[in-house]
Amino acid sequence: MTSSSNLPQVFDTIEKKKEVFTELANRVWETPETCYMETLSAAAHREMLEAQGFAITDNVAGIPTALIGEAGEGGPVIAFLGEFDALAGLSQKAGEVSHDPLITGANGHGCGHNLLGSASMLAATALKDWLEASGTPGRVRYYGCPAEEGGAAKAFMVRSGAFEDVDIAISWHPSNFAGVQRETSLANCRIDFVFHGRAAHASAVPELGRSALDAVELMNVGVNYLREHMQQDCRIHYAVLDTGGISPNVVQAYAKVRYVVRAPDLPGLLSLIERVKKVAQGAALMTETTMESTILAGVSNLMVNTPLMDTMQDIWDSVGTPEFEATDIAFAEKIRATLSPEDIAASWRQEELDERDIPLANFVLPAHTRLKQMGGSTDVGDVSWVVPTVQAYGPTLAIGTQLHTWQVVSQGKSPLAHKGMVTTAKVMAATGLAAMQSEQLREAAWADLKRRQKGIVYTSPIPEGAEPPVAAMASK
Repeated sequence: MTSSSNLPQVFDTIEKKKEVFTELANRVWETPETCYMETLSAAAHREMLEAQGFAITDNVAGIPTALIGEAGEGGPVIAFLGEFDALAGLSQKAGEVSHDPLITGANGHGCGHNLLGSASMLAATALKDWLEASGTPGRVRYYGCPAEEGGAAKAFMVRSGAFEDVDIAISWHPSNFAGVQRETSLANCRIDFVFHGRAAHASAVPELGRSALDAVELMNVGVNYLREHMQQDCRIHYAVLDTGGISPNVVQAYAKVRYVVRAPDLPGLLSLIERVKKVAQGAALMTETTMESTILAGVSNLMVNTPLMDTMQDIWDSVGTPEFEATDIAFAEKIRATLSPEDIAASWRQEELDERDIPLANFVLPAHTRLKQMGGSTDVGDVSWVVPTVQAYGPTLAIGTQLHTWQVVSQGKSPLAHKGMVTTAKVMAATGLAAMQSEQLREAAWADLKRRQKGIVYTSPIPEGAEPPVAAMASK
């Protein structure tokens, strides 16, 4: 762990500035924007970076809402990854304990990213201020990363070389618990399949029509049969984006379906994608339509890092969980009343812990040596392939709250969420300080990464020539 003599100054900065960053988290909560459309959120983060004295790089990797703030000179480069994108359709009034959208059908921060970016920047600011006060050589960077929810912005940023000189990367995610993320993630790819057919009068001359909608439906059926013949920990999901019109008496000449394909690692993902494409080709053959596919985004599986995880674990054990007040506990109990027993049990089961009757985390997750596989995906995975990366879990939710739900949005501006955000910022800042001060830790982290790569050279899951799908996402 880092020298304890420097921590008071770092933590003091966080305490002094926590209200400012709480306001940033609330501001982002109030202007929720989805994948590649986070103009207001990115502007709020840029404004805060400027106010805190960071030099700013805009339009990273050609993404208008991606930015970097940097401070310091020479020495190692410590990166803090922040996110600020919301989820579609999860609008919810803050502090309410029933489903009550702020705006029906609008976006909401159902994964807590309004907190995520704010805490990461708070940690980066605390380390920046320490560098300035101590005169220590080193650079700290805050990466403002949009479109984590399906847009793979970090993968585009990695491909552009934005992380080439980074020594260590640190991030976190809002959670039911406090601790270190010790799970790998699934690699995934987001693909649009478009079918073109021939319109016709569905009753008078149906034989002249070639239905693109039939092709989409046959593809979906075929992929459902494929599920039986793929690895058990692979996942395939889809959403029909365009059915070709609202008139059932017209044979649909156009239809579009979006697929997400997931696998435990990149080679397995690429293989499964080809099988899904063959199903699409078969559907086109059966319907005498034509098919084209476009990869919108792709992310790699997450590489954990033992030296960094162990360092962060020691820091979490020293810092401990937030001191939640009676009002926080009362609100958490009301949220839990909206959850099912299965929701609550699932949260404990995911951490392989016996269930306890507590509304908020009052302990730090214990370290474990078995590497677990989580079912989700994240574009942090691509960063972790090229830079030793560590992530925290921050206790910002009532235990049992499942991500991507209105309950997360309801808690997003609450004092309990803010306490978890600030405590996690302290843990990240202390981890960054440890990496900044210890060449031995940095070398051990890089050695661990190379061991886990097993000689495989990182290859971006995004095809050559593909650009960030800013326009495609904005049109949705």
